[in-house]
Amino acid sequence: MYIYELEFKVRDYECDLQGIVNNSVYQNYLEHTRHEFLLENNLSFDKLHQQGIDAVVARIEMAFKCSLRSGDVFVSKLYVKKEGVKYVFNQVIYRKSDDKLCVRAKVDTVVVINGKLIASLPEFDELVEKSHRR
Repeated sequence: MYIYELEFKVRDYECDLQGIVNNSVYQNYLEHTRHEFLLENNLSFDKLHQQGIDAVVARIEMAFKCSLRSGDVFVSKLYVKKEGVKYVFNQVIYRKSDDKLCVRAKVDTVVVINGKLIASLPEFDELVEKSHRR
């Protein structure tokens, strides 16, 4: 089901006073995973932006299941689907030591060209199609 995964290691400065990863840091992990996924598929946010094309987050739903701590190694996974004008990234983060689910997220993105919402971007549609072929 998941078509891409990226491994990370929690760094000390990502933890709060409770010794767990701060909730806002998980969004960074998820975003970095999406960016690396796109790069691996020959799509660059920077190059798209230079063409006036921007994929932007419209909504994020996150469910926190188990906290990560400093030094934990984890895997961030995703798959993408299309819903109307949205490209929906379904993402999870699992701690590697025990394969425990830490976060489940649904990230709705939309594409704008020169600030105007578009219904579809062929390059992203290809990624969705590739997701369903796996």
